[in-house]
Amino acid sequence: MNVKVHLSRPDVNEDDIKAVVEVLKTPNLSLGPKIPEFEEKLAKYIGRKYGIAVNSGTSGLFLCLQALGIGKGDEVITTPFTFIATTNSILMVDAKPVFVDIDPVSLNIDPKKIEAKITSKTKAIMPVVVFGNPVGLDEVWKIAKKHKLPVIEDSCEGLGSEINGQKIGNFGTMSNFAFYPNKQMTTGEGGMILTDDEKLADICQALRNQGRGKGGGWLAHERVGYNFRMSDINAALGISQLERIEQFVQKRRKAAALYQELLAGENRIMVPKEPANSRMSWFVFVIRLKEPYISKRNDILNAMLAEGIQVSNYFPPVTLQPFMVEKFGFKDGDFPVTDSVCKCTIALPFYNNLTKDDAALVCKMLKKCMDKAV
Repeated sequence: MNVKVHLSRPDVNEDDIKAVVEVLKTPNLSLGPKIPEFEEKLAKYIGRKYGIAVNSGTSGLFLCLQALGIGKGDEVITTPFTFIATTNSILMVDAKPVFVDIDPVSLNIDPKKIEAKITSKTKAIMPVVVFGNPVGLDEVWKIAKKHKLPVIEDSCEGLGSEINGQKIGNFGTMSNFAFYPNKQMTTGEGGMILTDDEKLADICQALRNQGRGKGGGWLAHERVGYNFRMSDINAALGISQLERIEQFVQKRRKAAALYQELLAGENRIMVPKEPANSRMSWFVFVIRLKEPYISKRNDILNAMLAEGIQVSNYFPPVTLQPFMVEKFGFKDGDFPVTDSVCKCTIALPFYNNLTKDDAALVCKMLKKCMDKAV
């Protein structure tokens, strides 16, 4: 298949390439000076005290749970509408994910439904900034403080988003970003834990580096740990990319505006908009089909792919993934808003440098494929 418009593409320039090459000329490919530099700069950008760079967002979530002492028999409240890593991280520490259905507009965990799921076994709340939309995160934080529960903020999709002037990454006891190539900025692979708690930061630092503590020798391990380090190569790319994060956010908002303009008046779909009192950094651009097109969603997806337009269904419900059904017995309808939304989503091609011509082609093909579907 000849791809005409890709689903996502990283925004890498010559400065980024130069930054990586400069590290390759040194003996410090890992455990060098670029790691603390990246940690400090991202923490400063978000407004937190400590940053701990790791090899992926999944590793970051897992280490947050471990640092908080969450394990077997504990429950963590989260959303069923997210990438599987959110749930996997909870299962990886042998805790139980307790799902709360989503708000039908923001698609984030519905704060109004959280308190009913809090029990004596609840040890944390893990909200997700879905698609970069920050709505509701401040309300989740208030509920958590009321019940004296830590919040692990899964902001892997939300770097650069704000609500009421406050940056995402500031609403959790710990927060976590990811830098896969489809994110707002990239390190190739990588993630970052942020917190204001020095003790939690120290634990995460040790856990990501084979359990080595502060000031300990190379073969001195104070706890069970993992090799979840980020390399200096990745960190150098992150430092260079971070210098342009505000430019990246504006590029993505412009790309979203292109789609909103081109799809204005298209009454067969729901087009996402930037919420009030927020700045959305737009991880992806996901439309929702209306009836009678919902039952034809997969046909439309396949038709667009055949036309060379890369699209996807963002997200299938976590609870209906095969291993989750087998483990917990979930079924369609258990989380009615999530299950309904997941049947009608189409993620359109979306990235920093999406052109007007490419956006126009995507919208033309979307309308053509909808015309043929019904």
